[in-house]
Amino acid sequence: MTSSLKPFFEPCGVAIIGASASSDKLSYGILKNLISYGYRGGIFPVNPKADEILGLPCYPEICQVPSPVDLAVIVLASKLIPSVLEECGKRGIKAATIISGGFKEVGEEGRSLEAEVLKIAAKYKIRLIGPNCVGTMNLITGLNTTFIKGVPATGGIGFISQSGAICGGVVDHVANNGIGFSHFLSLGNEADVNETDMIEYLGEDADTRVIAAYVEGIQDGQRFLKITRQVTRKKPIVILKAGQSEEGAKAVSSHTGSLAGSHAAYQAAFKQSDAIEVFSTTDLLNTAMALDWLELPRGNKVAIITNAGGPAALASDSLALNGIHLATISTATQEKLKEKLNPSAQTGNPVDMLGGANEDEYSFALDLVLSDSGVDMALPILVPQALVKPEKVAQAIVNSSRKSQKPVIACLMGYESIQEARKILHQNHVPMVDFPELTGVMFGALYKRSLFEKVTYKNPVSEQNSGIETVKSIFNKNTGKKIWGENDTRPILSAYGIPLIEGGLVNSIKDGQNFANSIRYPIVMKVASSQLLHKSEAGVVKVGILDDKSFAENYNQLINKAKRFDAKAIIEGILIEKLAPKGEEVIIGMKRDPGFGPMMMFGMGGVFVELYKDVSFRIAPLGVDDAMDMIRETKAFQLLNGWRGGSRFDIEAITTVIMKLSQLAIDFPQIQEVEINPLRVLPEGDGTLGLDCRMILK
Repeated sequence: MTSSLKPFFEPCGVAIIGASASSDKLSYGILKNLISYGYRGGIFPVNPKADEILGLPCYPEICQVPSPVDLAVIVLASKLIPSVLEECGKRGIKAATIISGGFKEVGEEGRSLEAEVLKIAAKYKIRLIGPNCVGTMNLITGLNTTFIKGVPATGGIGFISQSGAICGGVVDHVANNGIGFSHFLSLGNEADVNETDMIEYLGEDADTRVIAAYVEGIQDGQRFLKITRQVTRKKPIVILKAGQSEEGAKAVSSHTGSLAGSHAAYQAAFKQSDAIEVFSTTDLLNTAMALDWLELPRGNKVAIITNAGGPAALASDSLALNGIHLATISTATQEKLKEKLNPSAQTGNPVDMLGGANEDEYSFALDLVLSDSGVDMALPILVPQALVKPEKVAQAIVNSSRKSQKPVIACLMGYESIQEARKILHQNHVPMVDFPELTGVMFGALYKRSLFEKVTYKNPVSEQNSGIETVKSIFNKNTGKKIWGENDTRPILSAYGIPLIEGGLVNSIKDGQNFANSIRYPIVMKVASSQLLHKSEAGVVKVGILDDKSFAENYNQLINKAKRFDAKAIIEGILIEKLAPKGEEVIIGMKRDPGFGPMMMFGMGGVFVELYKDVSFRIAPLGVDDAMDMIRETKAFQLLNGWRGGSRFDIEAITTVIMKLSQLAIDFPQIQEVEINPLRVLPEGDGTLGLDCRMILK
């Protein structure tokens, strides 16, 4: 798969179709960039109206371009591109980057044109990047098919962006600050090559140590999850997802649906694949820089060395939000610090050396804290002062960091006075930021990656359940039924081995009394109706019925309540269930995401699930580790795991239910939503019982 992408990055020759001699044209900028940065392959401008551009012979058509040429960069009006791509196919071109816009981003006419282009590419087995993109860079070979001004330094970050503007802005931002890249890849409309293809390619690229991606949408969520999971075994992936708001996320009939916002599936996929999600462009660049340059820490304890208390406090807050704690600096280290620092300096953590601290004091203090066994990482902070030169402090930080394998990230506040210091730090691969609030995400990412490398996860598996034929039969008998209440959903879950409270449906007082006696009082009575999915809200549940008399008294009352709540509700009868033993209540559900497929949910259950929103999500199929991670993410886990010396509940049984429900969702794509709420979790070793359930089909 990735071999077909090689011509985009290591072509033998590049044809620029639509090249212009006019310096105000995009194609002129592309040609100039191809010439300017060391690319050694053939460069062939194509334009029937020119004989020569920028000193290179110009060819009237692609068919007249000499060999070898395997990449075409097309900058023409969109309506001309189908015929030009046809000629590229006949010429034997196997990769084309379409810079031009005017395709699906402009409406239906453009969408049809893009489909035509894609059909021609498939006919000739041409891989396409774009349309509507700014091109690509390979900083290692000097290949630059973009019209972006300037290039960043060469390094280990492979940068992917669906937005060309983001690429251009990032290139300009990092042009002189030393952050190094292996590739810059703009994908545009992703008619063919998409972010998953590029992640797979960069995963195999020896020059790329970290992948940083800006994504707006992911076309094939299941493939994305599979590929990113494979790639993160080898190298970190950092992702910034645009469009995180819940605008447009439709609340539906189930709790699972209403809690699964537009961004939940993406976050679940990032967690499952061990990609590191960030929430700003600044964090994307800084985190990628830290992962590219620094060794991973042994733990999550950081020491702060500073000349000002305020910035250290801000850094401490940022660190805490990202799971990083202040290290306890040993008494021995503190005594040594006191030997040379200002007598009024604070030698705990943060180590506050006061405003006049110079480069020698930074070097002395940083050496000591890095040698302390209780310190895993270090954060030196400098607020520039009139008598202290930031570049000298920067060199002191570099010298100290070279003596230790522990990660060091520097924060030098300001702008004008720290430019030279930034160059010194970045030339020596010590990441620097100018605000202390930015450091937590970076240290947090280093620690997350260190944890990942210590853990071996079991891959998710999809195994056929023995109940699949039973469920097929039930669905076949109920064709067209969309909303399934508890009574209808119970046989589906039971077929997949999910334990449910003993119960059954009755349609008369006498039959109900007989059934209640057969399972033995006390019981729970519920009105069964597909229109009343939230029975507690409708007030059509009665708990703790003790005898036949009480049953008879409540039977008609419940039905009348249901009719008053919704006069159009179809009453199927009264569902009788055994009163469940005591335990904790959780919710397990599934909502089918249009991009990623079955999205599983776990959280604190019962009637307050939407109030507390203590939920986590993952994409099916799940591994056992995924199911356990879901549970651990929630506060419900603390309650289940013996909160403050309390009872422990059967967490292993919960994972079994999650796995079975996820398999049901995989086996039957017509299920849009399904949930068990509540699932009563019994004491450790005693299992679980589903007390209520519902389902929605296409």
